Amino acid sequence: MGQVRVGISGWRYRPWRGTFYPPGLAQRRELGYAAERVTSIEINGTFYALQRPASFRAWRADVGDDFVFAVKGGRYITHLKRLADARTALANFFASGVLALGPTLGPILWQLPPNLAFDASRISEFCAALPRTSTEASTLAAEHDDKLKAEAWTEVESDRPLRHAIEARHPSFADPEFARILTETGVASVVSDGGSAWPAFEFVTTDLVYVRLHGADELYASGYDPTAIDAWAAKVAGWAQTADVLVYFDNDAKVRAPYDAQALLARLREDHGPPGLG
Repeated sequence: MGQVRVGISGWRYRPWRGTFYPPGLAQRRELGYAAERVTSIEINGTFYALQRPASFRAWRADVGDDFVFAVKGGRYITHLKRLADARTALANFFASGVLALGPTLGPILWQLPPNLAFDASRISEFCAALPRTSTEASTLAAEHDDKLKAEAWTEVESDRPLRHAIEARHPSFADPEFARILTETGVASVVSDGGSAWPAFEFVTTDLVYVRLHGADELYASGYDPTAIDAWAAKVAGWAQTADVLVYFDNDAKVRAPYDAQALLARLREDHGPPGLG
């Protein structure tokens, strides 16, 4: 049986204040409050810009060492460089403080742009360049350029496995070659629910199933009713027979994500109860 964790994509949203977050809760307390109610959180600020080691250290301090963060890879790598010639950019990403999360560091998410079509050689080269352990990530981080200077963080507390997941959004990724490459390189393919906005791929390529739920009907806005929660709970319980499963709700616009995450956790505990449910 694999371990199952359910959480949210990001936690700092103005509409959540006074609704999910109690009125008057200090903004600096929001992460800790959310972490008490879900079992994993996706850090998505890393997608927009390189963060600082102090931020990663603070986030780690707000949760227990049994908590898990997924970290979203930078759009500079996925959307601007489009995965090509990315070694220095990868070094900068890992040197920005990601490794300061220590034991709370979970998988790295690489979200591809919708207009990036499948290219076997590009995907193969990118997957081959990804570090598979924290020690490998530290070695890569040491290759950072002058953008980071004194802000670089390359330390690791212990050598731990490092996993990656790719969220493809172009229909050409339905090519079986994509699944084959991910299987050979040990990279997960994200199971993404984006309604009609993007294709849905549900092939399992490694011992990690990474799920992103962006809204049952309206992207980033609509919630998941009890029937939909039941359906996803059944899928998660099935995947958990042979893999670790991480599920993140990204339907944050109308404050649905934290409540849907809690509903799925409750349903899993009541109806399926995977032994590894975090």
